[in-house]
Amino acid sequence: MLPLPISFSARRQYARLSRQHRSTRDVLLTRARVTNLGFLLLAGFAALSFFVNLLLYFSSSENARRYTSPDGILSTLQRDSMAAGLDHLIIVPGHAIWKGTDAAERLNDSEWILEPYQRGGGRVAAFYNHIVAGAELAEEDENTLLVFSGGQTRRISTTTEAESYMRLALASGLISARSMSAATAAPAIRATTENYALDSYQNLLFSVARFHEYTGRWPEQITVVGYEMKRQRFTELHRAALRWPNARFNYIGIDAEGDEAEKAREGEASTSQHHTRQNGYLPYTLDTYGCHGSLLSKRRWRNPFARYHPYYTSSPELSTLLNWCPGTADGGENTIFDGPLPWDHLQ
Repeated sequence: MLPLPISFSARRQYARLSRQHRSTRDVLLTRARVTNLGFLLLAGFAALSFFVNLLLYFSSSENARRYTSPDGILSTLQRDSMAAGLDHLIIVPGHAIWKGTDAAERLNDSEWILEPYQRGGGRVAAFYNHIVAGAELAEEDENTLLVFSGGQTRRISTTTEAESYMRLALASGLISARSMSAATAAPAIRATTENYALDSYQNLLFSVARFHEYTGRWPEQITVVGYEMKRQRFTELHRAALRWPNARFNYIGIDAEGDEAEKAREGEASTSQHHTRQNGYLPYTLDTYGCHGSLLSKRRWRNPFARYHPYYTSSPELSTLLNWCPGTADGGENTIFDGPLPWDHLQ
C-alpha cells in the first residue's frame, strides 16, 4: 500500500483541529435536532404562559364585573338622615302569615295561614305578642330598627310572613308611618321587613343583612323577640354561628300560654326522630348552618316560589358567610366560619 501524500494528511489534521476550536457563534448557529427540540419546548412554554395569562385576565375581568358596585340600584336609594344613627337591630321572626284585614279579628285562627300543628292553643296570640313586644322596644329606643323577618313560605299565600306581620302592626296602630324629617314629604319609619328567611338561622343572618341594606351601616346591638322555647337555639347556636358577641345579643322569649307552651318546649328539646326532622335545637348542633340533610330539605320545602335573597349585592361583605356550608373537608358540618366579618371589632 502506497503512503498517503503529505499534503492530504496535513489537511485531515487541520480539519480535526478546526472542529475542536470552533467559535461559540458557530456552535449556536449550527442546525441540529437538539436545537430544534429546544426551540419547540420554548415555544410551547411561551404559548402555555400566554394562555394562562389570558385566562387570568378574563377571570379578573369577570370578577370585577361580578362585584362591581350596583350603581343602577344604589341611585334609586335615598336614605333618611335618621338611618345613620341607628345601631340597634330588633328582630321579630315570623311563624305564620296573617291574611286578615280587620286587626280586631287578629286572634282568630281563621285569619291566619297556619300549619296544622299551629291551630288552637293560643299560638296566634303568641305571634301577636311578639309583634307588640318588638314595637314597644323600638318605641323606647330611638336608635333601633325593627325588622320583621320571614319569607313567602306558604303555597296559598301571595305575601311573606314578614309583610303580614308588618301589615298587622300597622293595622293595630303599633307602628305608624310618620315623617321623620321636615325636609322630605316621604314617610320614614324605624321598621321594615326582611322577606327571604326560611328558618331561624336565616332570620338572624338575613335581618343583619337587611339592617345594612336599610341603613347603610352594621348594627352594634341585636335583640330577638320570639318563642322562649327557642332562646337556646338563638343564643347558643345561631349567634355563635355568626360570631356575634354575646354581650351585644339579647333575647326576649314569649311563649303561648298554658298547656300549649309546655308542649312547645318539649318539642324544641325533643330528640325523637320526628322532631329531629323538624327545626328544633338538636339538628342545629349537628348542622350549624342548616345547609345539609333535613334542615336543607326544610328550606326547600318552605320556598315554593323559588325566591332568593339580594344580600350578595347589598351586603357583599357577607358573601363568604352566606355561602359557608362546612363539610367533612372543613372539619365537619358544625365547623364555625372563621373568615372576616364586619363586626369583628365589636367586643
